[in-house]
Amino acid sequence: NNVSMHVNEGEIVGLIGANGAGKTTLFNMIAGVFPPTSGRISFMGQEIQGLPCHKMCRLGIGRTYQIVKPFVNLSVLDNTVVGALNQCKDVKSAREKARKTLDFVGLGHRMDVSSRNLNLPELKRLELARALATEPKLLLLDEVMAGLNPTDSGRVIELVRRIRDERGITIIVIEHVMKAIMTLSNRIYVLNQGSLVADGTPEEVSK
Repeated sequence: NNVSMHVNEGEIVGLIGANGAGKTTLFNMIAGVFPPTSGRISFMGQEIQGLPCHKMCRLGIGRTYQIVKPFVNLSVLDNTVVGALNQCKDVKSAREKARKTLDFVGLGHRMDVSSRNLNLPELKRLELARALATEPKLLLLDEVMAGLNPTDSGRVIELVRRIRDERGITIIVIEHVMKAIMTLSNRIYVLNQGSLVADGTPEEVSK
C-alpha cells in the first residue's frame, strides 16, 4: 500500500514487521511471483514490474523462501546445480559452480547427500546455496534464520556478511530475530498492514 523504498548497491537492508504485515508479499512482487497493482519497480535503471520470475532471476534477482523446499529426490549438489543452470550454459560448468558455492556456504562435505537427509541448519544453507548459484546481484532473504538456535543464527549472520563483503551482493533481509536484523542491517524498513510505518538506521528504528 503505497510502499516506497530504495536499496543502494552493496547495502544490507532489513525489512521487519508483524506476521501478515506484507513483507513476503513485497518480496513476491520484486521477484516476479505476481505484479503490483500500481506503481513501479526499478532494478539497475530498468523498470521490471510484471516480468515473470525466471526473467527476474536472469536479470540478477535471487531469493530464498521462508519454508525451505528442496528437491528431496536430488542430492545437495544437484539441488544447487538447478540454480547454477540459470547462468551456466552446460551441466559441467553448472556442477563446478555448484561445488564452489557449496564450499562457500559450508556444505561442501555434504554435497553427495540426499537433501531429504539434511537437518534444518543445513537446509537453510542449501537454500542459500541454490540462490547464490544463480549469480544474483540482489539477494532477497526471507527469514533465513527462522527456527535456528542462537549458535546457528550467529553462523548465518557471518555468512550473510561474507555474501555481501566477498561477493559484492546487495541484500534485503526479512527477519524476526531482532538481534540479527539490528546487527546486519545498514538501514531498516518497517511494514505494518501493508504500509511503511518507519525507516532509518537500526538505531533510529529501534527508538
